[in-house]
Parts: sequence; structure tokens; C-alpha cells
Amino acid sequence: MNHLESNLRKEGIRALILDYGEVLCRRPTPDKLDRMARIAGLDIETFTARYHHERGPYDRSDLSPAEYWKRVVAAPTGPDGDMLAALRQLDVEMWSDIDPDMTQWLADARTAGLKTALLSNMHADMASHARRSFDWLQALDCVVLSCEIRLIKPEREIYDRCLEILKLQSDEVCFVDDRIANVEGARKAGWAALRFQTVEQLRNDLRDLGFPVLPPAVVDSRE
Repeated sequence: MNHLESNLRKEGIRALILDYGEVLCRRPTPDKLDRMARIAGLDIETFTARYHHERGPYDRSDLSPAEYWKRVVAAPTGPDGDMLAALRQLDVEMWSDIDPDMTQWLADARTAGLKTALLSNMHADMASHARRSFDWLQALDCVVLSCEIRLIKPEREIYDRCLEILKLQSDEVCFVDDRIANVEGARKAGWAALRFQTVEQLRNDLRDLGFPVLPPAVVDSRE
């Protein structure tokens, strides 16, 4: 048993911290990406590669929406106004498919006496939509979004900022993220961190670690 597992088994965990993309919301379906690629006038492989390549700077707000989408489209003048508006809207829509079982898990964790938090790499368009539209966000003890503090996972500073807001120590939190680099970044910061792949896998990992509140047992439809 490693030291992170020991932290959970000693029941020292006082907060549950979740990533947003592909954890609290479902993975975008291929048809949504394909629609955006067609609007951008690109094949799906080229669009997907460009979409992800500059995502870190966009999530950190180093790039404006116009600058980011100009790099994705790779046209000399960038997308025109209508194309830019359509791409920005569809980008937000495809990341807005919330998994109600996961938000219920956050509510259950609060009922059990745990603090709850969101720690996400998220660009400004999505952050604005989330704060305006997601009622469950208001109940969290801490919301740390990369675009708002100009830091992104797996940079150490973003994990430290979350702890500062929660007023907890590194061995008092459990973190779940779908990206292994972000999980490893959390572990380097001393957090108990698990990688999300499926709901059932997460339930099993949490149960093995003795975590007191598990996500609802459902048939995972994300695959």
C-alpha cells in the first residue's frame, strides 16, 4: 500500500475534488467534433489535432477565442465572424453534457460531511457558461478554473491554489481526473489522486481505498 492509499484508509480525507471534462461531463461524441470540423472546412483528423494542440494556452487565457480559433482553422485571416461564433457555441455545447450521477455524488459527499471542489482546465467561454448555467456549481466549497487564475494542470501552483481556498492540507483531499498527467501532478503535490476511466472502475478503486462515499452504481453509457 502506498502513502496515498494509506491516507484514505486512515479516513483522513476531508474533501472530494473533481475534474470537469470527461468526469463530471460526458466525453463529446464523434459527430459533434465532425460537425465542428466541417464548419472549419477541415478533415476530422486535422481539426482534432489542431483543436488539442493549442488547448493549454487557450484554457490558461493566454489566447483569446479569436486567436485560438484562428490557429485551429489556420486561415490567413482566421475564421469570419459567423464561423467564429458557430465554433465557440458548439465547443461549449459539446462540453455541456453533464452526468447527473456524478453531480449527485458530489451532493452525497457534501451530505456525508466532506468539502467538495471543482478543479478544471477550462477556457473562458466554457467557464462563463458553467457559472451561469450549472446550479450544482454554486453548492461547491471551491471552484478553481484555469482561465480565471491563469494556471493549468498539471502545474503545481494550481493544486496549491485549490488547497489554499479549501484551507486543507495535501493529505486531506481526494482528487479524480481523466488525464494521467493531471493525476500524476496531483500526486506530486501530495494528494490522493485517482484516474477516471469508467464509473464502475472508479467505484471499485474508491471502494478498495476505503473511501466513504461512492458514485451511484449505474450502467456506464460513456463508452
